[in-house]
Amino acid sequence: MSLLKLSIATTDYDHFRDFRLGLVNAEGIDHTWLTLGHHECFARFTANREFDVSELSFAKFAAQVSRDRTDVIGLPVICSRLFRFSSFYVNRKSGIRSVEDLKGKKVGSPEWAHSAAVYMRGWMHNEMGVKLADVRWYQAGANAPGREEKVELDLPKGVSITRVADKSLSELLAAHEIDCAIIARPPTCFLDGHPDVVRLFPDYLEMEEAYYARTKVWPIMHIIAMRRAIVDEHPWVARNLYNAFLESKRRSIERILDPAVSRYPVPWLATYARRMRDMFGGDPFKAVAAYNAGEHAVQQWNAKYPGDDDQWVENIGFRETRDYVKRVMGGLREYRMLYPSPTVSSGTTQPQGPS
Repeated sequence: MSLLKLSIATTDYDHFRDFRLGLVNAEGIDHTWLTLGHHECFARFTANREFDVSELSFAKFAAQVSRDRTDVIGLPVICSRLFRFSSFYVNRKSGIRSVEDLKGKKVGSPEWAHSAAVYMRGWMHNEMGVKLADVRWYQAGANAPGREEKVELDLPKGVSITRVADKSLSELLAAHEIDCAIIARPPTCFLDGHPDVVRLFPDYLEMEEAYYARTKVWPIMHIIAMRRAIVDEHPWVARNLYNAFLESKRRSIERILDPAVSRYPVPWLATYARRMRDMFGGDPFKAVAAYNAGEHAVQQWNAKYPGDDDQWVENIGFRETRDYVKRVMGGLREYRMLYPSPTVSSGTTQPQGPS
């Protein structure tokens, strides 16, 4: 049988690397992989469906998949996920000390369908009492003027946006023409040390850790989307792509947890990665299962199948998750044999410094 040719466009992620380079293959598929900036992926896939499979902003995906007769579907493959309390930048002159102070203020973001801003608007609206209609919203390019919305909008009643085509959010914030910017990348004025531009939440890391401990939500920013026509004609494609992305991610996690060599030029990275693994579940078997199947599924299996690790794994309800956990933990056991260390254990770890 001849291979189905598909084009895939994403930015350069380590967890996609082995699939992109052909070290992992999607059965039945011959892929052409384009490594582009994520904004270029979004724009070209959204406007013209130039690729068969593409990285796509979660917010833009939601806007498109919810249309009548949508021509796009999503795969349960996450490209990027990030907490965003670090994304609030304010001008000191506005006197903003808390998120509640944003009521009645001018707040800008690069696009309304900007995933970082969508998550934080939702947090403001649902948890902090700052409703969408309480804010005067602005839209402009982050650090350069001219950015436009990539999807059609249907704004809630009472909400409006002022679009600024000739200035960037960075320029507007520095000039105190807006009070706050919610933006994924720091604005240039902040990076250049403008005396009036600061983060609203300088303790964002502690806030994000507390938020995750309370909600177990690690916000999704970008996912993999594909043209629906491909799946309609070849129903097997989605599963085979998913399997390849999953195996590529498993290899990436294996690399970053490896204490034997510094695969990335960042000190203590493997130790930090292991600490994060413990924060996101403690028990590595359950953490790996939760990464694949979700927290709620693991909680259900915990209640239904108490027992030791091996028995618990055999009772995992999804065959794919069961196989995934076995592969990842098998690799971890090999590392334990080769590189005995108290920093790699089956329970909570204590960081020991660089490996």
